[in-house]
Amino acid sequence: MKNGIHPQYYPDCQVTCVCGNSFVTGATVPEIKIELCSACHPFYTGKQKLVDTARRVEKFSAKKEASKKVATVRRGKKVKNEARSKERAKKEIVVKTKDIKKIAQVTLGKKK
Repeated sequence: MKNGIHPQYYPDCQVTCVCGNSFVTGATVPEIKIELCSACHPFYTGKQKLVDTARRVEKFSAKKEASKKVATVRRGKKVKNEARSKERAKKEIVVKTKDIKKIAQVTLGKKK
């Protein structure tokens, strides 16, 4: 082995978890702090635990709440299209036809 290229090895590295569990192992750093260990990991304990360091769960629930609020105010496509077709039905249609001798304006009304 070459001298001076390997990191220093600490045979008594102290590993501390957020849950309070700590144990000793060998590593290249004297102390390690972790978020999950075998005492609190859901795979080993069988309990579900959400590890949310970037607030993803809160952001997702906030988006869902905002979409529910918007959905109560917003109208759907079918409602909008129906209202638009009613507006068009109310308007009077003017059609211009071109005749050889004269231009006549014909007004189409609703059927009686």
